[in-house]
Amino acid sequence: MSLTLLSSPLQGFTDFRFRNSFNQYFGGIDTFYAPYIRLNGKFIIKPAYERDLLKKNNTVKELIPQIMTNSADEFLFVAKYVQSLGYNELNWNLGCPYPMVTKRGMGSGLICETEKINHILNKVHSESDILVSMKMRLGYENAEEILNALPILDSYPLKNIAIHARLGKQLYKGGVDLEGFQKALDKAKHLLYYNGDITSVEAFNKVKEQFPSITHFMIGRGLIADPFLPSMIKKNAREYPEDRLEKFGKFHDTLFHQYNEYLSGDKHTLLKMYSFWEYFSQTFENPQKTFKKIKKAKSVAAYEDAVRSILS
Repeated sequence: MSLTLLSSPLQGFTDFRFRNSFNQYFGGIDTFYAPYIRLNGKFIIKPAYERDLLKKNNTVKELIPQIMTNSADEFLFVAKYVQSLGYNELNWNLGCPYPMVTKRGMGSGLICETEKINHILNKVHSESDILVSMKMRLGYENAEEILNALPILDSYPLKNIAIHARLGKQLYKGGVDLEGFQKALDKAKHLLYYNGDITSVEAFNKVKEQFPSITHFMIGRGLIADPFLPSMIKKNAREYPEDRLEKFGKFHDTLFHQYNEYLSGDKHTLLKMYSFWEYFSQTFENPQKTFKKIKKAKSVAAYEDAVRSILS
């Protein structure tokens, strides 16, 4: 059975600079999803969204744009926009768990609004030929929400539904609900992708064994923490390559220099890299000590010294 690995979009992390650098040094991801476009009622595409999606800025094999909205008009506007850039698919984010999103009836806060979901999908499919795919959670309050939404989704020609096996109110806390995912798998007519807590080859193999019919797996935070993970999953490798630190160092330097050129001033560059090292540090021998060393760096020069010290 074929295996497809996908990169889950993470706002603030998986932009084109990260995607291109990751793909150059590690590989293993078949399809990347771009972080969501959010209009907030203004029918204007921000320059940052455009930079992230322009074909000339992306060297990965397949990239799929994503939208965060609870408005059919916004959906149609973005659909037309991404089609003008050469994309034929738009992923709809019904998975984001953060209160600033869910309290506005978007992300995972929209899963319980089946009538609104139906209205949006009906209008989009009636007035556009964009291919729609979904990124969801099991619900916001409980896992019954997705079971109630699936009959609505099944009446549209969706490409797939990727399900993060948590509730929105959990954020990223607690374990995944594999029983809840199985119930959705039993009920859904569409192709389902699995997402949630794929942080090691062992963790992936356990999920794969539990859901043998699943062929598409989405990796989110685990991919940031361990860029080697997708290629190791593909090879079913239990050991890192011998040149692990050298390869990671080249990846890091490529990423760092791109952000240093793009962002204005040391402070913004350092804040960006601190956020990455919250994840990167997790696969080093002493994560807390590693991250502390990075956080103590208050200039770009000190930061580069800290990275060299860690990688040596």
